[in-house]
Amino acid sequence: MNKKIQVWLPLLFSITMIAGMYMGYKMRDNMPGRGFFSRDKRRPVQEVLDLINNRYVDDVKTQALTDTAIEAILSKLDPHSVFIPAEELQQVNEDLAGKFFGIGIEFNIFNDTLHVINVLKGGPSDKAGLLTGDKFLKVGDSVVAGHKTPAETFRKFLRGDRGSDVTITYLRGSRSKTVTITRDAIPLSSVDASYMINTETGYIRLNKFSTQTYREFMLALEDLKKAGLKKLILDLRGNGGGVLDEAVEIADEFLSGDKLITYTEGKHTDKKEYRCRRQGQFETGPLIVLADEGTASASEILIGALQDWDRATIVGRRSFGKGLVQEQFDLSDHSALRLTVARYYTPIGRSIQRPYANGAKVYYDEIMNRYHDGETQHADSVKNDTSKVYRTMGGKKVYGGGGISPDYFIALDTTGLVGEAGKVYSRNTISNFAYYYYLGHRDALNAFKTPADFTRNFQFSENDWAQFVQAAAKDTVNLSGLGEKNKLDLVQRVRAAIARHLWRNEGYYETINATDNAVQRSLELLAK
Repeated sequence: MNKKIQVWLPLLFSITMIAGMYMGYKMRDNMPGRGFFSRDKRRPVQEVLDLINNRYVDDVKTQALTDTAIEAILSKLDPHSVFIPAEELQQVNEDLAGKFFGIGIEFNIFNDTLHVINVLKGGPSDKAGLLTGDKFLKVGDSVVAGHKTPAETFRKFLRGDRGSDVTITYLRGSRSKTVTITRDAIPLSSVDASYMINTETGYIRLNKFSTQTYREFMLALEDLKKAGLKKLILDLRGNGGGVLDEAVEIADEFLSGDKLITYTEGKHTDKKEYRCRRQGQFETGPLIVLADEGTASASEILIGALQDWDRATIVGRRSFGKGLVQEQFDLSDHSALRLTVARYYTPIGRSIQRPYANGAKVYYDEIMNRYHDGETQHADSVKNDTSKVYRTMGGKKVYGGGGISPDYFIALDTTGLVGEAGKVYSRNTISNFAYYYYLGHRDALNAFKTPADFTRNFQFSENDWAQFVQAAAKDTVNLSGLGEKNKLDLVQRVRAAIARHLWRNEGYYETINATDNAVQRSLELLAK
């Protein structure tokens, strides 16, 4: 692999690590939570903590010691058994539930000031009249502009109980305004995008499996069917998983009869089978599923079932390889433990869990090594476990023990990660430029009625490119000698970032997919 890309491996690895932690947080089965530690017996760990608290020479933070002790114990288990501190549990549960209570904006911090990037249509801020480009001066009585307020602090300010009010003072142009906004439920949608690529091919991208994912997926599927859907591309790239039952429900829409979808089994849990229970809404049409190294957990359950039954063609790269099921146990201090209680298996008996006996660092480093070793660039470098060979229902060779390998390999596009071009990502040059471009061309951009209209007709001119080069230079990125291929890649990403301001993720993905290698290869396969 080109050595220049190595500067971006830590970034890519960090993204995968975050996905892995969320996998550990989110996967669970239907067993009820219960207390984990016995309160009837004193444990040596608790005795040691008590002695430190009562007899140690200096002051200590007992809670921090307790958290450290728990994490040390869990580090001897598997990488997905995790302790969730009380202060993090609410956000984790909100993501799992697919909603939180807030004011309905997306924001970014520029020059120590919160800028509204997007306003949720029909949400509390939309009803209160907030617009993209508004700058927050005060939240309640707290002055937030120019105070280096962290993004996490803003989130805490803006979220709260349903029906509670928050007063915002903001700047629009040169005028300041004050408005009171009533917090309400804000959906964390699982569907990033859903649209018809052509007259018969639909596309749905899922970013997670929350308790709302199946419902959201079905609404998207029904809309596509009304638009003439005959063939479907389901994009699960970067989907770190979530609620097992939601993945099972979606699998049931693609598989017929009472086919086995997955089964789980553990030392202290009986074998449990998940089968199709009803007639699905898309049991026979051509189906392609996109996957990569960020595709994990519940996503792999879905892909594994479709591959084992030869129902779908898998396009992309080898998936993450997480085949463990967690159950949440609530603890007395309002923290929680997500403990691995079972393994899941695909219909033909595959466990796709990667080895983890050498610890979490080696386990997660394996993802990074896929970039270093060329696996993400070359199909013949994919490291399948040849000792765990299986056959699908139709006789196709597949593997266990290390994620799910695709039927058609798509190399990682490293065009934007090489040399100076790659620096625009770490310095947020694209997103920042797109935001200010939108503000400066709002009326002209709003003339585009749909993402498809924008994708076909929006022209990013040479003058626009020159302005982008100047913006990059302010971020100490020199794009003056950029090759044509890198330039075209960056232009497309800027166009997609602008489209996001118009139609959020729907606009972004419909624009970027017009040149996405995996999507374009899928269209070729569907045309055969």
